[in-house]
Amino acid sequence: QVQLAESGGDLVQPGGSLRLSCAASGFAFSSYVMAWYRQAPGKEREWVATVNSVGSTNYADSVKGRFTISRDDAKNTVYLQMNTLKPVDTAMYYCNTEGFWSGLYRIYWGQGTQVTVSS
Repeated sequence: QVQLAESGGDLVQPGGSLRLSCAASGFAFSSYVMAWYRQAPGKEREWVATVNSVGSTNYADSVKGRFTISRDDAKNTVYLQMNTLKPVDTAMYYCNTEGFWSGLYRIYWGQGTQVTVSS
């Protein structure tokens, strides 16, 4: 079955950096779009970044120029490099993939990893 496992969240000071990882299993990773979302306390989950199967990327305006999404198909892993972190980046970060499996459209989420930006 599809499994997504995030790691790398931590407490970091404003201006610092973190790299999140999402290890995927149970599907043909290289063929699927991968994305990162985040959810701050009391707020809706919001899209952060996407990388497609050929490596093209898109970013939310709030993180453009600070975050970089990438994928390593040999390791079935997607990364989110976060630089110049701000307190507003504090959230639970989730890995996501969605698409067609056996003719059905499905959406999968990891369990999340907590990022806290605070001095």
